[in-house]
Amino acid sequence: MNHYETVFILNPVLSEDQIKETVKKYEDFLVSNGAKMVSKEDWGLKKLAYPIQNKKSGFYHLFEYTVEGEVINTLEVEFRRDERFMRYLTVALDKHAISWAERRRVKLKAKA
Repeated sequence: MNHYETVFILNPVLSEDQIKETVKKYEDFLVSNGAKMVSKEDWGLKKLAYPIQNKKSGFYHLFEYTVEGEVINTLEVEFRRDERFMRYLTVALDKHAISWAERRRVKLKAKA
């Protein structure tokens, strides 16, 4: 099982219910394919550095999870098929990135 982090940007014209439904759908997709969710973050509506699909903002979300590598391809195919996604990026985390993510989560919990 490899450790991954996926950040994705959802279309800003979606309602809050549509966003929650989309995030839940892909979280369920990962779990049904054997993923163990480590962390899930909603970063909210952010301004983009440059326009994407003539939009100047988007809803950012982050998933951190462990799963077999083959699942990543099917996840990204699903992202490409869904018009609600503007961009996405999945990276495999090494031991240093995993420890940094853990420290970041602890710091966020302390803030809250």
